[in-house]
Amino acid sequence: MTTKASYEQVIAQGDNKVAKFETRNQSLLDRVQHILHNNPTFVPVIVLVISLLAFWIIAGGRFFSAFNLSLIMQQVSIIGILAAAQSLIIITAGIDLSVAAIMILMSVIMGNLAVNLGVPSPLAIVIGFAGGMAAGAMNGLLITKIKLPPFITTLGTWSIFFALNLWLSGAQSIRSQDIDINAEFLKFFGNAIQIGGARITFGVVLMIVIFVVLWYMLNKTAWGRHVYAIGDDAEAAEMSGIRTERTLVSVYMLAGLVCAIAGWASIGRVGSISPQSFYEGNLQSITAVVIGGISLFGGRGSIMGALFGALIVGVFQSGLRMAGVDVLWQVFAIGWLIIIAVAIDQWIRRVSA
Repeated sequence: MTTKASYEQVIAQGDNKVAKFETRNQSLLDRVQHILHNNPTFVPVIVLVISLLAFWIIAGGRFFSAFNLSLIMQQVSIIGILAAAQSLIIITAGIDLSVAAIMILMSVIMGNLAVNLGVPSPLAIVIGFAGGMAAGAMNGLLITKIKLPPFITTLGTWSIFFALNLWLSGAQSIRSQDIDINAEFLKFFGNAIQIGGARITFGVVLMIVIFVVLWYMLNKTAWGRHVYAIGDDAEAAEMSGIRTERTLVSVYMLAGLVCAIAGWASIGRVGSISPQSFYEGNLQSITAVVIGGISLFGGRGSIMGALFGALIVGVFQSGLRMAGVDVLWQVFAIGWLIIIAVAIDQWIRRVSA
């Protein structure tokens, strides 16, 4: 009884205050930072809108003509498709320097089979798609099984694919006239629909469809959640039961397939098959992804951001060209866009730090 009484006496004399944690009032800038962290696509959308308004003022009404806006879409369609493939890789915290080389190699394979060897165009295209997936699987297996860094792996395979491309093509282009005679279907995505003054090619429609399908896969399927989890923390994802190696290989294979589709679309866009076309596609695709708000550190960003990133580059190039700015300074402006985009990404990431 004595013990119980003393215990109750101690309790009665104790401090009854509830612990309180100090909260910091968020400033407007803090709120903006949190909003952008939760909605990374907002940044490229805002930049795109501001760019359109700025060049409307600088270049005048002709910039907003239906023909010019549709022309911008045509110009970014192939790089946009490559950016979709690149986005898949970068979300996993990797990078693929071989996307353009895969695209060109598959277009050369399709062209050689259909034009030079007489293989039916649909079959040549299917073989090209299979080749794109095989090239992606090669990248994925080297990274997952041999544990090579993605940058070094894809830098090496870029050289391999480019050399194969020159060997198969003999460093010669396949002319537009030969494609028209022997394999006109290869130019399918060069066809267009006229809507008022706008000319919408099937390649532009294809680009939008690819982004919508990949957005659905990444946001509405278990596979997509696994891809983001791997990019955020591969070790934690594996400990939670995700088969990280299998998922990574599937990502690289899907990216290879998308590159092969871009190869088919590029034939319609250019009209011929050149072993040296879209030579800078690797860097341009990364540029679109970075400007689109997808983090180079993986695990964050929407694939739709890459579409807006490609459009931003197209808008800048078209607007500066209309304003009479030299090509040199167009490249200068795009370089600053990349630096600013990465700086914004670093600032936004501090929310989760």
